[in-house]
Amino acid sequence: MIRIEHLHKTYQVANRDLIALTDINLQIEAGEIFGVIGRSGAGKSTLIRTLNLLERPSAGSIFIEGEDITRFDGTQLHALRQRVGMIFQHFNLLNAKTVAANIDWPLKITGKYTREQRAARVTELLELVGLSEHREKYPAQLSGGQKQRVGIARALANYPHLLLCDEATSALDPETTQAILRLLLDINRKLGLTIVLITHEMQVIRSICDRVAVIDDSRIVESGKVADVFLHPKHAVTQKLVAESHTFEQQDGIGLEHIKGKLVRLTFVGDITYQPILTNITAATQALITILQGTISRIKDTPYGQLLVELNGSDDDLAKVFAHFDRYQIHHEVLA
Repeated sequence: MIRIEHLHKTYQVANRDLIALTDINLQIEAGEIFGVIGRSGAGKSTLIRTLNLLERPSAGSIFIEGEDITRFDGTQLHALRQRVGMIFQHFNLLNAKTVAANIDWPLKITGKYTREQRAARVTELLELVGLSEHREKYPAQLSGGQKQRVGIARALANYPHLLLCDEATSALDPETTQAILRLLLDINRKLGLTIVLITHEMQVIRSICDRVAVIDDSRIVESGKVADVFLHPKHAVTQKLVAESHTFEQQDGIGLEHIKGKLVRLTFVGDITYQPILTNITAATQALITILQGTISRIKDTPYGQLLVELNGSDDDLAKVFAHFDRYQIHHEVLA
């Protein structure tokens, strides 16, 4: 769906070069939800805005459905923006227009649809985002979550192939954020729509994304499947983002002075998360396994668990325990 090659973006600020993007290379598959996460100022907003040329790159290529959009003329760019929808952090609704009129606006300006066709599309989209009863209200009469639903409906009006989300949940409370994320996931599944979203919240990535890229100081520092990046982060920036979002406490908070055996972090992914694996292992060996900390959650549709455990026993017993970890495909890391 999208291929980005050697993308650079530099701004001129007070006669100085300000580098926003450096040698970005990414591939995004059709139908997936792809997340870009990073701190404020890392370059993620600039990156997503290059995908519809709201920001023109200084160098490099962006291929969308096989076409290098950096070479588009005005007519081609106008057509591109009709098939690339965008959702904004602060909604960007027209306050003087009703909900229905906001959604109708992108349809109207194309000049391609009759009044009846536009009205039918607006009704269809209002039903999709759950706002049918609010069609004649104005933005000032809506909650933040309802405003964002209008923004989503408006972005979908022209039957886009690609949906860009620029910090779409950052202005919302946690409960509303989850509702909007569920809506985006539902849209992705129903319409087969490719979604690219940027965020500074790892929880957003974990909830709905298939793959993720971590951006720091204008560069992509790590990318891959969300489960791999979240559970086994390699770059220091990723490790810090994961640690800040994780309920797993730092190991210095558990009283290491009381630990006599081996301190091991275990990671379970998939159905094995809900199986009594540690019970089975202790029954099959003479080792003692003490759970010190743990969490069970989900990455999109995949359950996972992480445990911090203390292992006690003879070298032979511990060797058997690690052999069982390998057998059950439990990722294990000896911390102390």
